[in-house]
Amino acid sequence: MTALPGETPGTVGTDTPQDTVSPPETGAEGPEHAEAPDASDASHAPDVSDAPDPSDAPDAPDASEGGESSGTPADEDDNAGAEAAADAAPAGAAPAAELSEAQAELAAQRELRERIEKRKAEKAAPIAAGTGLSGTAADLLAAVRAVESGEKAGTAFFDRPAATPASRRPAPAAAQPPRAAAPEAVPTARTTTPEALDAVRAVLTEGGAPEALARPAVGALGEQAAELLRSDPWQLLSVPGVRPEQADGFARALLGADCGPDDGRRTAALVGWLLERAALQGHTALDAEAVRTALAERAVGDPDTAVRDAVEEGVALVFQEGDEPSADDAGTADGEADEAENADVAREPVQVLLGLDRYALAEESLADGLARLVNACEKAADWAEAAAAAPGPSAAELIRTTAAAGLVAHSGGEAARAEPAALIAAARGLGLRALGATHSEDGRRRLAAATGDPDTAVTLSGLLSGAQGPGRDEDGALALDLLVVLDAPQLDVEGAAVLVEALADGARLVLSGDPGVLGSAGAGRVFADVLASHACPQVVSRTPDPGPIGELVSGIGIGELNQVDAPGKEVVIVPVRDAGEAVHRTVQLVADSVPRAFGIPAEETQVITVGHGGAAGTRALNEALKQRLNPGPGRFGGFDPGDRVVHVPAPGRAVPGVVLSADAEGLRLDCGGVPVVVPQERVESSVRHGWALSAHQAAGMRWPAAVVVLPGDAAQGLSRPWVYTAFGRGERHLSVVHGVDQALPHAVAQVPAQERTTRLRPLLEALPTPDAAS
Repeated sequence: MTALPGETPGTVGTDTPQDTVSPPETGAEGPEHAEAPDASDASHAPDVSDAPDPSDAPDAPDASEGGESSGTPADEDDNAGAEAAADAAPAGAAPAAELSEAQAELAAQRELRERIEKRKAEKAAPIAAGTGLSGTAADLLAAVRAVESGEKAGTAFFDRPAATPASRRPAPAAAQPPRAAAPEAVPTARTTTPEALDAVRAVLTEGGAPEALARPAVGALGEQAAELLRSDPWQLLSVPGVRPEQADGFARALLGADCGPDDGRRTAALVGWLLERAALQGHTALDAEAVRTALAERAVGDPDTAVRDAVEEGVALVFQEGDEPSADDAGTADGEADEAENADVAREPVQVLLGLDRYALAEESLADGLARLVNACEKAADWAEAAAAAPGPSAAELIRTTAAAGLVAHSGGEAARAEPAALIAAARGLGLRALGATHSEDGRRRLAAATGDPDTAVTLSGLLSGAQGPGRDEDGALALDLLVVLDAPQLDVEGAAVLVEALADGARLVLSGDPGVLGSAGAGRVFADVLASHACPQVVSRTPDPGPIGELVSGIGIGELNQVDAPGKEVVIVPVRDAGEAVHRTVQLVADSVPRAFGIPAEETQVITVGHGGAAGTRALNEALKQRLNPGPGRFGGFDPGDRVVHVPAPGRAVPGVVLSADAEGLRLDCGGVPVVVPQERVESSVRHGWALSAHQAAGMRWPAAVVVLPGDAAQGLSRPWVYTAFGRGERHLSVVHGVDQALPHAVAQVPAQERTTRLRPLLEALPTPDAAS
């Protein structure tokens, strides 16, 4: 089961991505249509118990938003992604260059995991005598051994001058020109042998599963997929979109009476599936008791044994959060020993968590890397003159704080983005290699405009892939002295670990963002955990967002939905009675009212709604808007030249664009001035019409005007972070098509973002960071 591109963890029928890789529907016999399960919002508590049956699920799992179920019906196009995904990389064909950026990100993550695994293996391996020593101690041991062996005389080591300690990395005397990024290599597509596919198809057919699962199964399990599935049919749960009920049916067909609910293969696969499902909701770990409860609901007779066996087999890792009761805690004064013996002593409970190794390794690597940055940089840098020249007090504070720290957390709204821009300009004026990285291309353009230099801004994906930025130095680290990451709430733990690993000792990192917006598409809550851990200095901007929209959004951030004075009709509420009227009024606003009243053309107005399905979801709205704004037969896979689209090259990344044309190479798009060619086999799974987006797809971007659509069936999908994010996407104008009555103020006041279960905060709190300010 995989999170879908362009979204963060969510529930059925709401802000869900539309490019699922779930297999197509099959008949009722055997495993039914393997639709990806729903995932509750990151703003809601984790639910590892069974989700609604796929036949009742309005949409595929939301890689963007959680717990925001609108109860809208599902659309069939989300159930046929596996076959399209399976054809995305035909044997022997090299993928198009536009895919290499996303694949480079994944390769970097794999390289990081391999490095961490090697490091952990080295730590766990037996240490030969003396190999754990370094520096002077190692030199002394070598000298003793040399004398004992007769290799050298003892006098050879007397009166030896002390070695001069080597510096970590000399600071550059002046700014160096950015090193041109190496040409982006096109990765070789993984080839799947026809024999392996045929073998898997045979096993799937024997078990009553659709043959369309063959290629995804080989992708998930490797060339030995057929053997693995035959010996352990529940390995089918490794295939994206397959649910436990379908895997059970597949196992019964293959094993007959030899399988049962307590089969160790089944329970281990269920534990892994539960943790993968939780990751779609943003959690990097789950409480062990919640996992046991979910296993019991899946007819597992002994959940305790199932969890223990899964840990022993390496399916999951176990962690303890909290302090164990110590002898000191139990000790009492002599005169009170008898009374205290049976007394209940209040202690912090020890929470047992289960997690997948990939997220555990990423969190531990990230915590170590952040501590390294905190302690390794120069603390005595004099940036006083640059701070004095800052455009405002908050920018000056950010510059002064960054001068004395290796890691800084900066929070603020849209107007506060000018402060990181001022920091970057000041650092470059001091001769430092400074750069800003954003979540989206739109954010990159806005940052470049704020700094006045296009070379100062890149997208985070472009920086990590090498397509943008200064490239790497001789040690393989990013050639930077200061990196400012805007839109930091969109950082997931794996991406953050890769980023921090790429920074050199002595480099400075500033995480900047708005804590009120929706969280990342991937697992983790990096920015929130850094803030909560107080592992570094924090700068809170005092720059308010201007105008009626800024006033409205600022109130939402503290749980208040206030009426604002909008003399220029910057904020307009459009009441509607039902979904049909909501669609009609939305088209009217985009095509007529907003252009006429504000001079903002339709192509600069963005529609945002809660979900993809339903009578007023993104699909229905995009269909209506296309008929009005760019009617056509859809001769290029459902698209026509001039169509607004959203391209999803990798999970969690939504790139708006416009269709230019199509040819044998694929669908040609203009994505913010960047030409993109989407191969034909990828169009169905990674391109959707983009006049209307979900709030998670819109995160990190802004438009001159935004129309937020709230149909009546969207009430259950609303939360304060969702409203805060959606209402803040318009720069000059915001129209709210309002059909949820009191559910809107209730969501703002009573439905805050709920914590994701992660381990990064306690890991940061436990690390020795003596130079970090609290």
